[in-house]
Amino acid sequence: MTYKQPRSIQVVIFSLRQARREVLLLKRLASHGGFWQFVTGSLEADETHRQAAVREVFEETGILCREDELIDLQLTNVFAIAPLWRARFAPGVTHNEEVCFALPVEPGAVRLDTREHQAYCWCEVAEATALLYWESSQKALAKLLQREAADEA
Repeated sequence: MTYKQPRSIQVVIFSLRQARREVLLLKRLASHGGFWQFVTGSLEADETHRQAAVREVFEETGILCREDELIDLQLTNVFAIAPLWRARFAPGVTHNEEVCFALPVEPGAVRLDTREHQAYCWCEVAEATALLYWESSQKALAKLLQREAADEA
């Protein structure tokens, strides 16, 4: 069996629509937890975090992007791997390291990977904050908002 690496990425895809900040949320299948989240995924062998982010964005949404379009949020989440997924990792591996990025895009239709997700929505920040399940997702969104506030100052 090939185990997943305990190294992953998270990408906050966002857009400015009619002066409103919106983020893209994906809803996992019920069999995968049924929660709302951003694009996430594990690194494959010999893959950098940026390469994984580009690959996962395309696989999960159909959105094409380049590595240089990704904004490094300067945030790495370390968290316990949920019991539901622990068997996918080597014995004894209990924690994952997740590097967070943001990606500005034009809002539009998304092509979901139906093996992982059942729905998507473009949400304003307040709605996204209420829907997000994982603390790591909340932290990534907060980091994007902090970055934007600093850019505006």
